Amino acid sequence: MSEMNLNRETALRIALAARILPGVGVGKLLEILHRRISGELNEESLQTVTVTDLKTGFGSADGEEDGEDISIGLPEMKEAVRILWGEASNEQLPQPVALDSIPANSVRVAVASNSGEKLDGHFGSCLRFLVYQVTVDTVQLVDVRSALEADFSDDKNAFRANLINDCQVMYVVSIGGPAAAKVVRSGIYPIKVVEGGMAREVLDKLRGVMGSAPPPWLAKLIGVGAEERVRFERSSDNAA
Repeated sequence: MSEMNLNRETALRIALAARILPGVGVGKLLEILHRRISGELNEESLQTVTVTDLKTGFGSADGEEDGEDISIGLPEMKEAVRILWGEASNEQLPQPVALDSIPANSVRVAVASNSGEKLDGHFGSCLRFLVYQVTVDTVQLVDVRSALEADFSDDKNAFRANLINDCQVMYVVSIGGPAAAKVVRSGIYPIKVVEGGMAREVLDKLRGVMGSAPPPWLAKLIGVGAEERVRFERSSDNAA
């Protein structure tokens, strides 16, 4: 991103607009924008882009000079232009609360999300990570981190892992093997919940596990001593 001299707001608009357009990556959209905009790409110059510009640009890229036979629909192009202009509807995102200090025996958890306060994102494509501090008694949202800038990185998985490298646990709907390996190497324990759900409901279940019979990896994170961890393991074995 630095090589293209894009500021953060411009980069986020372009990345989000590319996601609206089926089959279009950031690279292809950047190429079209550079052809249509003379000079620097920034918030002001993006506001000069029109639907016709995109239609013509994608048509030329597909070898259709009149732009009539491209597979991208008009509604998608209109929405992409609105995003480039900075006029996309403001999604009601949850508001994080700053912590004065990190609670004892807590874990920091990242939740892959595309909408509201939901667990509904894949690791490699989610729009953001919701970051929570979780104890046996509380679930507190402490940060909301956009992941769109990963689209400009040479190693998107490493970028995303680094974005949440202060977390010990991550919830996702899906994650590939190579990406999971990078996450684990970053010291983060990935958990897949294929069906997704409301983030707080998922984390309430984690609280229940923390307070009853946490597996060894979780018990260690929340400061349960080795002797106590053995007790938990034996209890779990007896229950089985």
